[in-house]
Amino acid sequence: MNELYNVPAMAGFIRMCDDGWHQGWHERNGGNLTYRMTAEDVKACRPYFDAEPRAWVKMGVRAENLAGEYFITTGSGKYFRNVILDPAANIGIVEINEAGDSWRIVWGLEGGARPTSEFPTHFMNHSVRKAATNGTNRVIYHCHATNVIALTYVLPLTDRDFTRPLWQSATECPVVFPEGVGVCPWMVPGGSAIALATSEKMKTFQAAVWAQHGLFVSGPDYDTAFGLAHTIEKSADIYVKVLSTGQPIRQTITDDDLRAIAHDFGVTLNEEFLD
Repeated sequence: MNELYNVPAMAGFIRMCDDGWHQGWHERNGGNLTYRMTAEDVKACRPYFDAEPRAWVKMGVRAENLAGEYFITTGSGKYFRNVILDPAANIGIVEINEAGDSWRIVWGLEGGARPTSEFPTHFMNHSVRKAATNGTNRVIYHCHATNVIALTYVLPLTDRDFTRPLWQSATECPVVFPEGVGVCPWMVPGGSAIALATSEKMKTFQAAVWAQHGLFVSGPDYDTAFGLAHTIEKSADIYVKVLSTGQPIRQTITDDDLRAIAHDFGVTLNEEFLD
Protein backbone atom coordinates (compact mmCIF):
# COMPACT_ATOMS: atom_id res chain seq x y z
CA MET A 1 0.00 0.00 0.00
CA ASN A 2 1.18 3.53 -0.76
CA GLU A 3 2.79 4.97 2.38
CA LEU A 4 0.59 8.04 2.00
CA TYR A 5 -2.35 5.90 3.07
CA ASN A 6 -0.70 5.36 6.46
CA VAL A 7 -0.67 9.09 7.25
CA PRO A 8 -3.32 9.40 10.01
CA ALA A 9 -5.40 12.05 8.22
CA MET A 10 -5.56 9.92 5.09
CA ALA A 11 -6.04 6.60 6.90
CA GLY A 12 -8.91 8.10 8.92
CA PHE A 13 -10.54 9.50 5.79
CA ILE A 14 -10.39 6.13 4.01
CA ARG A 15 -11.76 4.32 7.06
CA MET A 16 -14.67 6.76 7.42
CA CYS A 17 -15.64 6.25 3.78
CA ASP A 18 -15.61 2.50 4.32
CA ASP A 19 -17.56 2.76 7.58
CA GLY A 20 -20.26 4.84 5.87
CA TRP A 21 -20.53 2.32 3.05
CA HIS A 22 -21.00 -0.54 5.50
CA GLN A 23 -23.76 1.39 7.29
CA GLY A 24 -25.71 1.40 4.01
CA TRP A 25 -25.65 5.19 3.70
CA HIS A 26 -23.85 5.44 0.35
CA GLU A 27 -25.68 3.63 -2.42
CA ARG A 28 -24.03 4.03 -5.82
CA ASN A 29 -22.16 7.38 -5.74
CA GLY A 30 -24.28 8.85 -2.93
CA GLY A 31 -22.77 11.05 -0.22
CA ASN A 32 -19.52 12.95 0.16
CA LEU A 33 -16.81 13.70 2.71
CA THR A 34 -14.26 16.49 3.14
CA TYR A 35 -11.55 17.11 5.71
CA ARG A 36 -9.70 20.41 6.29
CA MET A 37 -6.09 19.43 6.82
CA THR A 38 -3.79 20.69 9.55
CA ALA A 39 -0.33 22.07 8.75
CA GLU A 40 1.11 18.78 10.08
CA ASP A 41 -1.19 16.78 7.78
CA VAL A 42 -0.06 18.78 4.76
CA LYS A 43 3.60 18.36 5.69
CA ALA A 44 3.18 14.58 6.00
CA CYS A 45 1.34 14.32 2.66
CA ARG A 46 3.36 16.82 0.62
CA PRO A 47 6.07 14.32 -0.46
CA TYR A 48 3.31 12.46 -2.35
CA PHE A 49 1.85 15.52 -4.10
CA ASP A 50 1.96 15.73 -7.91
CA ALA A 51 5.17 17.17 -9.34
CA GLU A 52 2.99 19.80 -11.03
CA PRO A 53 -0.36 20.85 -9.49
CA ARG A 54 -3.29 20.82 -11.87
CA ALA A 55 -5.21 23.87 -13.11
CA TRP A 56 -7.11 26.21 -10.79
CA VAL A 57 -10.90 25.87 -10.92
CA LYS A 58 -13.27 28.60 -9.69
CA MET A 59 -15.96 27.39 -7.30
CA GLY A 60 -18.55 30.14 -7.63
CA VAL A 61 -18.31 30.75 -3.87
CA ARG A 62 -15.67 32.47 -1.77
CA ALA A 63 -14.43 32.20 1.82
CA GLU A 64 -11.47 34.30 2.84
CA ASN A 65 -10.99 32.35 6.06
CA LEU A 66 -10.19 29.24 4.00
CA ALA A 67 -7.61 30.86 1.72
CA GLY A 68 -4.51 28.68 1.38
CA GLU A 69 -6.12 25.68 3.10
CA TYR A 70 -5.88 22.08 1.89
CA PHE A 71 -8.74 19.57 1.87
CA ILE A 72 -9.05 15.83 1.40
CA THR A 73 -12.22 15.21 -0.61
CA THR A 74 -14.20 12.42 -2.19
CA GLY A 75 -14.59 12.57 -5.96
CA SER A 76 -17.59 13.47 -8.06
CA GLY A 77 -19.40 10.38 -9.26
CA LYS A 78 -17.17 8.12 -7.17
CA TYR A 79 -18.44 5.28 -5.00
CA PHE A 80 -17.63 5.12 -1.28
CA ARG A 81 -17.31 1.33 -1.58
CA ASN A 82 -14.33 1.76 -3.92
CA VAL A 83 -12.32 4.22 -1.82
CA ILE A 84 -10.58 1.52 0.23
CA LEU A 85 -9.76 -0.43 -2.95
CA ASP A 86 -8.17 2.45 -4.87
CA PRO A 87 -7.92 5.71 -2.90
CA ALA A 88 -6.02 7.64 -5.58
CA ALA A 89 -8.78 7.07 -8.13
CA ASN A 90 -11.66 7.98 -5.80
CA ILE A 91 -10.43 10.72 -3.44
CA GLY A 92 -7.96 13.57 -3.69
CA ILE A 93 -6.28 16.51 -2.00
CA VAL A 94 -7.08 20.02 -3.21
CA GLU A 95 -5.43 23.34 -2.40
CA ILE A 96 -7.42 26.57 -2.08
CA ASN A 97 -5.98 29.74 -3.63
CA GLU A 98 -5.15 32.94 -1.76
CA ALA A 99 -8.42 34.57 -2.84
CA GLY A 100 -10.41 31.72 -1.30
CA ASP A 101 -12.46 31.15 -4.44
CA SER A 102 -10.70 28.39 -6.41
CA TRP A 103 -9.27 24.90 -5.93
CA ARG A 104 -6.63 22.86 -7.66
CA ILE A 105 -5.86 19.16 -7.30
CA VAL A 106 -2.44 18.40 -5.84
CA TRP A 107 -2.89 14.64 -5.35
CA GLY A 108 -5.27 11.85 -6.35
CA LEU A 109 -8.53 12.06 -8.31
CA GLU A 110 -6.74 10.25 -11.09
CA GLY A 111 -8.10 9.81 -14.60
CA GLY A 112 -9.60 13.29 -14.89
CA ALA A 113 -11.78 13.02 -11.77
CA ARG A 114 -12.89 16.12 -9.88
CA PRO A 115 -13.88 16.88 -6.27
CA THR A 116 -17.42 16.01 -5.23
CA SER A 117 -20.09 18.11 -6.93
CA GLU A 118 -21.10 19.19 -3.42
CA PHE A 119 -17.64 20.69 -2.78
CA PRO A 120 -18.94 24.30 -2.86
CA THR A 121 -21.52 23.35 -0.20
CA HIS A 122 -18.85 21.67 1.90
CA PHE A 123 -16.54 24.65 1.40
CA MET A 124 -19.09 27.21 2.56
CA ASN A 125 -19.96 25.09 5.58
CA HIS A 126 -16.31 24.57 6.47
CA SER A 127 -16.01 28.36 6.48
CA VAL A 128 -19.04 28.75 8.77
CA ARG A 129 -17.99 25.94 11.14
CA LYS A 130 -14.39 27.15 11.28
CA ALA A 131 -15.65 30.56 12.39
CA ALA A 132 -18.23 29.09 14.81
CA THR A 133 -15.71 26.76 16.51
CA ASN A 134 -12.60 28.96 16.51
CA GLY A 135 -11.01 26.69 13.95
CA THR A 136 -11.54 23.33 15.66
CA ASN A 137 -14.06 21.95 13.14
CA ARG A 138 -12.36 20.04 10.32
CA VAL A 139 -14.81 17.43 9.01
CA ILE A 140 -17.94 17.84 6.89
CA TYR A 141 -19.84 14.66 6.03
CA HIS A 142 -22.96 14.08 3.97
CA CYS A 143 -24.67 10.68 3.97
CA HIS A 144 -28.01 9.21 2.91
CA ALA A 145 -29.06 8.07 6.38
CA THR A 146 -32.11 5.89 5.71
CA ASN A 147 -34.30 6.58 8.73
CA VAL A 148 -33.54 10.30 8.81
CA ILE A 149 -34.77 10.50 5.22
CA ALA A 150 -37.88 8.50 6.12
CA LEU A 151 -38.78 10.94 8.90
CA THR A 152 -38.69 13.89 6.48
CA TYR A 153 -41.89 12.47 4.96
CA VAL A 154 -43.87 12.50 8.20
CA LEU A 155 -42.43 15.15 10.53
CA PRO A 156 -42.93 18.89 10.06
CA LEU A 157 -39.78 20.27 8.46
CA THR A 158 -38.84 22.60 11.30
CA ASP A 159 -35.77 22.49 13.51
CA ARG A 160 -37.88 22.11 16.66
CA ASP A 161 -40.27 19.45 15.34
CA PHE A 162 -37.37 17.32 14.12
CA THR A 163 -35.13 17.76 17.16
CA ARG A 164 -37.65 16.84 19.86
CA PRO A 165 -38.40 13.26 18.75
CA LEU A 166 -34.69 12.64 18.18
CA TRP A 167 -33.83 13.86 21.68
CA GLN A 168 -36.65 11.78 23.15
CA SER A 169 -35.83 8.55 21.28
CA ALA A 170 -32.38 7.90 22.77
CA THR A 171 -30.99 9.18 26.06
CA GLU A 172 -27.56 10.12 24.67
CA CYS A 173 -28.97 12.46 22.02
CA PRO A 174 -29.33 15.63 24.11
CA VAL A 175 -25.71 15.13 25.18
CA VAL A 176 -24.37 14.53 21.66
CA PHE A 177 -26.26 17.37 19.94
CA PRO A 178 -27.66 19.64 22.69
CA GLU A 179 -28.27 22.50 20.28
CA GLY A 180 -30.58 20.27 18.20
CA VAL A 181 -30.57 19.74 14.45
CA GLY A 182 -31.33 22.15 11.64
CA VAL A 183 -33.70 21.22 8.81
CA CYS A 184 -33.53 22.33 5.18
CA PRO A 185 -36.45 21.83 2.79
CA TRP A 186 -35.90 19.83 -0.38
CA MET A 187 -33.58 21.56 -2.85
CA VAL A 188 -31.66 20.52 -5.93
CA PRO A 189 -28.32 19.15 -4.67
CA GLY A 190 -25.04 20.71 -5.67
CA GLY A 191 -26.39 24.22 -6.23
CA SER A 192 -25.89 27.54 -4.49
CA ALA A 193 -29.36 27.51 -2.86
CA ILE A 194 -28.71 24.38 -0.81
CA ALA A 195 -25.20 25.59 0.01
CA LEU A 196 -26.52 28.88 1.39
CA ALA A 197 -29.43 27.30 3.27
CA THR A 198 -27.19 24.69 4.90
CA SER A 199 -24.52 27.20 5.88
CA GLU A 200 -27.19 29.30 7.62
CA LYS A 201 -28.23 26.26 9.67
CA MET A 202 -24.62 25.34 10.44
CA LYS A 203 -24.03 28.69 12.13
CA THR A 204 -26.13 27.24 14.97
CA PHE A 205 -26.17 23.47 14.52
CA GLN A 206 -23.55 20.75 14.10
CA ALA A 207 -25.97 18.85 11.87
CA ALA A 208 -28.57 19.63 9.25
CA VAL A 209 -31.24 17.37 7.79
CA TRP A 210 -31.83 17.63 4.05
CA ALA A 211 -35.48 16.74 3.36
CA GLN A 212 -35.92 13.64 1.19
CA HIS A 213 -32.14 13.54 0.77
CA GLY A 214 -30.07 12.84 3.86
CA LEU A 215 -27.94 14.18 6.66
CA PHE A 216 -25.16 16.79 6.72
CA VAL A 217 -22.90 16.84 9.78
CA SER A 218 -19.71 18.45 11.02
CA GLY A 219 -17.08 17.75 13.65
CA PRO A 220 -13.51 18.38 14.79
CA ASP A 221 -12.38 14.89 13.74
CA TYR A 222 -13.56 11.78 11.95
CA ASP A 223 -14.76 9.95 15.07
CA THR A 224 -16.86 12.87 16.31
CA ALA A 225 -18.45 13.63 12.95
CA PHE A 226 -19.21 9.99 12.17
CA GLY A 227 -20.46 9.44 15.71
CA LEU A 228 -22.83 12.39 15.37
CA ALA A 229 -24.30 11.02 12.14
CA HIS A 230 -24.53 7.54 13.64
CA THR A 231 -26.28 8.81 16.78
CA ILE A 232 -28.83 10.85 14.84
CA GLU A 233 -29.58 7.95 12.47
CA LYS A 234 -29.88 5.48 15.37
CA SER A 235 -32.38 7.73 17.12
CA ALA A 236 -34.33 8.16 13.87
CA ASP A 237 -34.34 4.38 13.47
CA ILE A 238 -35.85 3.96 16.94
CA TYR A 239 -38.53 6.59 16.26
CA VAL A 240 -39.43 5.02 12.91
CA LYS A 241 -39.84 1.65 14.64
CA VAL A 242 -42.05 3.23 17.31
CA LEU A 243 -44.25 4.87 14.66
CA SER A 244 -44.45 1.60 12.72
CA THR A 245 -46.15 -0.18 15.64
CA GLY A 246 -49.22 1.93 15.08
CA GLN A 247 -49.62 2.24 18.85
CA PRO A 248 -49.90 5.53 20.76
CA ILE A 249 -46.74 6.65 22.54
CA ARG A 250 -47.46 5.99 26.23
CA GLN A 251 -44.20 7.19 27.74
CA THR A 252 -41.16 9.11 26.59
CA ILE A 253 -38.29 11.21 27.91
CA THR A 254 -40.00 14.33 29.24
CA ASP A 255 -38.69 17.88 28.96
CA ASP A 256 -37.78 17.83 32.65
CA ASP A 257 -35.92 14.57 32.03
CA LEU A 258 -34.03 16.23 29.17
CA ARG A 259 -33.07 19.10 31.45
CA ALA A 260 -31.87 16.62 34.08
CA ILE A 261 -29.67 14.89 31.51
CA ALA A 262 -28.22 18.23 30.45
CA HIS A 263 -27.53 19.19 34.06
CA ASP A 264 -25.78 15.95 34.96
CA PHE A 265 -23.69 15.87 31.77
CA GLY A 266 -22.81 19.56 31.80
CA VAL A 267 -24.33 20.53 28.45
CA THR A 268 -26.64 23.42 27.56
CA LEU A 269 -29.82 22.41 25.79
CA ASN A 270 -31.52 24.65 23.28
CA GLU A 271 -34.38 25.86 25.46
CA GLU A 272 -36.32 27.04 22.40
CA PHE A 273 -37.00 23.38 21.68
CA LEU A 274 -38.37 22.61 25.16
CA ASP A 275 -41.85 23.28 26.56
